[in-house]
Amino acid sequence: MNDTVKAVIFDLDGTLLDTIDDLADSVNAALEICQYPAKSVSQIRTYVGNGIRKLIERSLEGGMENPDFEKVFQTFREHYKTNCQNKTKPYDGIMDLLRFLKAEGKKLAIVSNKADFAVKKLNQAYFPEFDMIAIGEREGVERKPAPDMVVQALQELGVSKGEAVYIGDSEVDIATASNAGLPCISVLWGFRSKALLEDHGAKRFARTPEDVRLLL
Repeated sequence: MNDTVKAVIFDLDGTLLDTIDDLADSVNAALEICQYPAKSVSQIRTYVGNGIRKLIERSLEGGMENPDFEKVFQTFREHYKTNCQNKTKPYDGIMDLLRFLKAEGKKLAIVSNKADFAVKKLNQAYFPEFDMIAIGEREGVERKPAPDMVVQALQELGVSKGEAVYIGDSEVDIATASNAGLPCISVLWGFRSKALLEDHGAKRFARTPEDVRLLL
């Protein structure tokens, strides 16, 4: 492993955790309660990555112009608060990768466009042994692909951008890493295809968490 790498910053959805089924269930619960047609899991998979407001905007007919947008958004938010762990689970090999990184003395962080309350809740539920910093979307901090959350993570970890690597599964993550000045590893088990990632400039790919270890 490269000794200059002192910290690894991860995206959450599609990278560490397979969250798509719980997200889809909460989106469709909100749509049903507000009397709008449901979306398929495959559709919702393409909607995630830019925060929960954007997720609802893409899922709801008329998006933010729909007069029921705020009602659907708040219904989703409340449903997801209590249902974000029903089907969510770490991807195969992730726990072994994190244990290896911790044993190597690497500092770890999560930076996600998911709501901050959910990021912290899921971090505590699935990764308490790793002392990971967890930063999600909240007021006052611009969401990815802006570098703000990554910069905050680096400050909290006490490392420079030259000592960190960013790992994610989407085009948003590629842009985030670039904007923050970090090298990026794009994982292929998440919510985007390799072709799409290549179209957005991805250069380093990991098919499995073991590949991440080798690339580092």
